[in-house]
Amino acid sequence: MTDFIAVIPARYASSRLPGKPLAEIGGIPMVVHVARQARSSGASEVWVATDHEGIASSVESHGFRARMTSPHHASGTERIAEMAGDWPENSIVVNVQGDEPLIDPDLISKVAARLAKDREIAAATACSPISDWAEMTNPNSVKVVLDRNDHALYFSRAEIPFGRDAERIGPIPEGFPAYRHIGIYAYRAGFLRTYASLPHASIESIEALEQLRLLWNGYRIGVIRTNAQHAGVDTMEDLERIRNFFTEEKR
Repeated sequence: MTDFIAVIPARYASSRLPGKPLAEIGGIPMVVHVARQARSSGASEVWVATDHEGIASSVESHGFRARMTSPHHASGTERIAEMAGDWPENSIVVNVQGDEPLIDPDLISKVAARLAKDREIAAATACSPISDWAEMTNPNSVKVVLDRNDHALYFSRAEIPFGRDAERIGPIPEGFPAYRHIGIYAYRAGFLRTYASLPHASIESIEALEQLRLLWNGYRIGVIRTNAQHAGVDTMEDLERIRNFFTEEKR
């Protein structure tokens, strides 16, 4: 078993769904659902890093630990980097997105293990196959292209790789390397301290994808492939879908 710490960044002022971490799903705040999944992953510690006292209070009332962080961070990784000084340099820290209440605990531990076994990568993350063209062309679905060693070549909201001769109807053909990025990251605490001082990349701002800062600065990101389903909450429609899922599960 890989020893790792799970940290869930939880910002209150989401642009599309303000107060999202506190949105109730089955009577429990969404961020608490995420923390429970992280606890089931085998993490040695589970933290919520937030800029909002209400989130911290809610998390602690459900038995989890919270840390108040600056309200000025541009990304979840920056928020976690503020905490990195508390841990030894080689400690593995997994950034678990606060809007993934159904994240597979096994995926969390596998991403940590991917980083632990490869000293050449600065971070590890995950992807899953894309099966239809609607998702491939959806800008809310982040795509990743991999090299032969499953290192990330690029991430984009655009359709990558672009199938020049593809018909774009029906299912994506077998063998077409279409992968959706799953927003989970593992870092070493020492690298997180470095990350905080890395120059920002123009492509990071253009795509609104924080992981591009690493690639732009010459760092490698290892990627594991999984069939785990993405169930992130970005919109009210997503939230209602997740609520309905939990209601059905209780029946």
